[in-house]
Amino acid sequence: MTSTAQRAELQAKIWRIANEVRGSVDGWDFKHFVLGALFYRFISENFTKYIEGGDESVDYANFADDQIVAEIKDDAIKTKGYFIYPSQLFVNITKTANTNPNLNTDLKTIFTAIESSANGYPSEEDIKGLFADFDTTSSRLGNTVENKNSRLAAVIKGVEELNFGNFEDNEIDLFGDAYEFLISNYAANAGKSGGEFFTPQHVSKLIAQLAMHKQTTVNKIYDPAAGSGSLLLQAKKHFDNHIIEDGFYGQEINHTTYNLARMNMFLHNINYDKFHIVLGDTLKDPQLGDEKPFDAIVSNPPYSVKWIGDEDPTLINDDRFAPAGVLAPKSKADFAFVLHALHYLSPKGRAALVCFPGIFYRGGAEQKIRKYLVDNNFVETIISVAPNLFYGTSIAVTLLVLSKHKTDTTTQFIDASGEDFFKKVTNNNMMTDAHIEKIMDLFDRKEDVPHVAISIDNTKIADNDYNLSVSSYVEAKDNREKIDITELNKEVAKTVKKIDKLRVDIDTIINEIES
Repeated sequence: MTSTAQRAELQAKIWRIANEVRGSVDGWDFKHFVLGALFYRFISENFTKYIEGGDESVDYANFADDQIVAEIKDDAIKTKGYFIYPSQLFVNITKTANTNPNLNTDLKTIFTAIESSANGYPSEEDIKGLFADFDTTSSRLGNTVENKNSRLAAVIKGVEELNFGNFEDNEIDLFGDAYEFLISNYAANAGKSGGEFFTPQHVSKLIAQLAMHKQTTVNKIYDPAAGSGSLLLQAKKHFDNHIIEDGFYGQEINHTTYNLARMNMFLHNINYDKFHIVLGDTLKDPQLGDEKPFDAIVSNPPYSVKWIGDEDPTLINDDRFAPAGVLAPKSKADFAFVLHALHYLSPKGRAALVCFPGIFYRGGAEQKIRKYLVDNNFVETIISVAPNLFYGTSIAVTLLVLSKHKTDTTTQFIDASGEDFFKKVTNNNMMTDAHIEKIMDLFDRKEDVPHVAISIDNTKIADNDYNLSVSSYVEAKDNREKIDITELNKEVAKTVKKIDKLRVDIDTIINEIES
């Protein structure tokens, strides 16, 4: 099945499930139930595949729970990070979903058991709370047990019908597509999410390629504002033929998206010992400092959010911010995330960040931070892209690529906002693979292209008050019609002669009439 067909089938079935529970479950809440059921199905099938080990004579779903010996359970948890008994498998729950009077409490018991199976094992922190947002006893599903069960059954049976074979073999990012589709269709309620913005896959792909360009191996990949993990997963896809030595790392402040990110790792067959996603405020309470440096950093941090800034006088001594000599403004934390990423970056690596355009030309503390970045030659490339690439905001964002291993003292500017770099799809724009390849080619060659790309010596940037706005350096193409003044003057002269002749003729006619 092609990616287009897979995506269309996924969206049609999710929308049908939504219609079955519409009016009873808020759209934004509904997304958690669909994604939770999708995740439950995946880990059940993935665990079954592991237990059966490719032996077609073994049918784990039909085993009795008491057939499982302690050694098998222990080995499975050490390998997979969790354990699921045959009776707890998605396939067995769906058989009686429509008739089970205890469906909601049975599911809650199963999810608690799956999470608890990791207690005392290295995977405990990676498994704990994974199903927290899939609250099957929540009043959001209905006021009676019958209502809860009928809506849960509709979701469970709907997810059962998704026919994509092995999740990891899909042409699309199944989890990411479901997430993006649900967000886009319930955007009116998006404020409840605490400002979530899903990074579309085409943007994620470009960011991942920028961060890992020409790196044959990376030690670790890190996202300081991990969200649902879409950027990290694009990094995985881009590195299928390479080596990621120590896995995927991220920190996320929103508890719901933190759970989604961990689910997403499992859903894409990244084992618990190959990822480390933590919950917390990256700027106030960074938790992965012991893991730095990272060879690749990818991130789409929140735009211009407030942070504590200089209200905490100790932050100016923080190793992340001290070198710049100034803190990002309290009302705009953008450069705090930039400096955080730079501090965590290895000498051989790159960081590719999605940024709000204003940080590249505003004055004050942000100008001083730009001065620090330019004077120390950390800015490799700045890319302006088209508006409307992200759902929920029409902002034409700017991509910032940081590097600590530049061999020259110039900064590259690329204007990828023109029609040659995107196509319009319904109300949004998107970049195709061809558009991404075109940008990556410009990034790689570092050659000047009129009206598109230019490399500027850092001394000239300093002379321009450290303005890093792409439009200040890449001259916009003049699309006005070119006019030949000489030819135009000839045409004007001819027209004037005609007018003079007409005036003479009109005067003659008037004189004849009067006489």
